[in-house]
Amino acid sequence: MTSLVLTITETLRYRGAIGQWSWVLHRLSGLGVVLFITLHVVDTSWALFYPDLYVEAIATYQTPLFTIGEFVLVACVIYHALNGLRIVVFDFKPVWWKYQQKAAGWVLIGTLVILVPVFIGMFGHVMRFYGDPESKFLGIGDVLTAQLPFAAGIGAAIIGAILFSGVVGIIRPEQSKAERKAGVKPKGSKLERFWWSFMRLSGLVILPLVFGHLAMMHVIQGVFDITAADFTVVGTTTANVTGTAVEFVANRWNYLIGPLAIWRLYDLALLALVTVHGFNGLRLVLTDYTGFSPLLKRGAIYLCVIGAVVLLVLGAGALFGTIDDSMKKMAQEAMANLHQ
Repeated sequence: MTSLVLTITETLRYRGAIGQWSWVLHRLSGLGVVLFITLHVVDTSWALFYPDLYVEAIATYQTPLFTIGEFVLVACVIYHALNGLRIVVFDFKPVWWKYQQKAAGWVLIGTLVILVPVFIGMFGHVMRFYGDPESKFLGIGDVLTAQLPFAAGIGAAIIGAILFSGVVGIIRPEQSKAERKAGVKPKGSKLERFWWSFMRLSGLVILPLVFGHLAMMHVIQGVFDITAADFTVVGTTTANVTGTAVEFVANRWNYLIGPLAIWRLYDLALLALVTVHGFNGLRLVLTDYTGFSPLLKRGAIYLCVIGAVVLLVLGAGALFGTIDDSMKKMAQEAMANLHQ
């Protein structure tokens, strides 16, 4: 708790020093992206497992509240990616750290330069949807109610992680003070060096994947195009005949280049790298602020492991599954009943 208070007070005390603010923004933007990843992977898996729920999820994304959230998300992704690149460069070239303050400024400028055309493209989709008198969207009450299962799931995961941490603490006590004073290194020191390298290398690989995804799913086509009938799915030559989100996903995942379902492989790589990168980053943040309590620190680690495993299993299960005509029909029926 002391670490969290110190972070807030020191950030305010710096009164805008760019190094401190870039550190804070990197963490906040990362947390925002992890939250979205959780929602997005679970929702997208419903295209296969619960087509009617996926229709409701996309309808939720098409509401004003989530439209604002989409713009915030894109800003978080772009800033986090560019600032992460800055960190990687300076970590591998420590002699350049004297330029880190200028680099932090360039990250902000680069973020704004990229966001201008991206936001213009996204805003075009928004205006077309909300400017159409035929467009319908869910009320704020329905949107908030739809998030309750996610909140309950996250709450259950937190409680489960803390309970499991308590059991582990009884079975396997923490390193004693005498051992720490004697200079005995924690067993996880080598593992932490691995994660340090992984975060930087995976961040470099993630950059083109994430930017490509943003371009395809937020700029070239937006969330409003997912339910546009006879609209060709980006990256394919196939039209979304039924105008359902489920068929949109099916057409994208089933598109072949030679023998390869190219977008399944693309999304699988994105799922694996972003999930592990994101939840390991969350682990680092949470353990920074729970170090005063071994129970909570272990619980934070287990929570991140639970989150990553659940998303990987759900996402991979959906990617390796098959969306058939019966699921598309369920989606059509759900869309017909959505605004009744």
